[in-house]
Amino acid sequence: MILSRFLSIPELQDDSVFLWGARQTGKSTLLKTIYPEAHYYDLLLPDVYSRLQRKPELLIQELDHLDHNQLVIIDEVQMLPKLLDAVHWLIVNRDIRFLLCGSSARKLKQLGANMLGGRAVKRQLFPLVSQEIPDFDLIKAVNHGMLPRHYLTANPWNRLEGYIGNYLQQEIEAEALSRNLNTFIRFLEVAALTNGEMVNYNNVATDCGVSANTVKAYFEILQETLIGYMLPAFTKVQKRRLIKAPKFYFFDVGIVNYLCNRQKMEPGSADFGHAFEHLIIQEIIAYISYTHRRKKLSYWRTTSGFEVDLIYGDAEVAIEIKSSQEIQPKHIKGLKAFKEEHPNARTIIISLDVAYRKMNDVEIWPVDQFLKALWQNDIL
Repeated sequence: MILSRFLSIPELQDDSVFLWGARQTGKSTLLKTIYPEAHYYDLLLPDVYSRLQRKPELLIQELDHLDHNQLVIIDEVQMLPKLLDAVHWLIVNRDIRFLLCGSSARKLKQLGANMLGGRAVKRQLFPLVSQEIPDFDLIKAVNHGMLPRHYLTANPWNRLEGYIGNYLQQEIEAEALSRNLNTFIRFLEVAALTNGEMVNYNNVATDCGVSANTVKAYFEILQETLIGYMLPAFTKVQKRRLIKAPKFYFFDVGIVNYLCNRQKMEPGSADFGHAFEHLIIQEIIAYISYTHRRKKLSYWRTTSGFEVDLIYGDAEVAIEIKSSQEIQPKHIKGLKAFKEEHPNARTIIISLDVAYRKMNDVEIWPVDQFLKALWQNDIL
């Protein structure tokens, strides 16, 4: 069971909106639920696509009679970039509001499509978050990931396989990568194995048998199709020298599990620890986006080996993520080192502890309590 999604789009009261999100995050279901009375164009339907592909100006003819400020939804808008010229005209001349939904703006930008000249706000839908699931199951989330179809099934493996296959088919077609299919598949596997680690293009290139520039281009594809993102390094130097390379994460932990063949993980294993950290990071990223926080996330690592998983803003909050069932002094060394350089920072460690406590000014949060406090705006 899923509660209503946390994402809200108040801007639609006055503006048009681009709503982006990776495939199967639930965009279409959300929009049909929230806006059942909107005029709806689904470009995945062959008849709708072929009609508007042949003659985009039909959109103007079909919507010209609407009263001003009516809402029109166009789903999978990236499939017909030239349709955006008609959308632009209707916004300017008929004051119609559009909700333009898709899995990526990459194709639109590559073809020089009309991005509406700042007349549409950009929003993003992420996989499920804990507060959207009333009976949230941490072990299930770590193993299945948080895409609705994957989380809600007893065995997500076939669906994950289909998801990766569909992604490959779509992106290989869009990027003309058919000659490099095996290389791109190998790249996905290497990117998954290094998920959550600092990006070294040369090392990945060596493992894939391609150039570093090709690897950079592949990472750009993952980011622009919303399949992954870079977490930048915190670079405000005080005393210690810092690492400045970014880290890469796939947008959902279930994708990494499939590519790395991680199944039936339980607390106490190294694989569970990696997946647990990834899950919490993707939840915090969704929270920051949905609540329109202007401050960014980064990670902190010194050349001497101290590290903190997440830094919020200009060192306001430092967060470490450990799947240990009882935090020990050794687990807070990175937070203590960060606190020495940024004494005003709030320091938090998320774990599988059973109760909230403090250790040397470090707040130790059980994961369930942390997630609840996060969405109640008590953390960031």
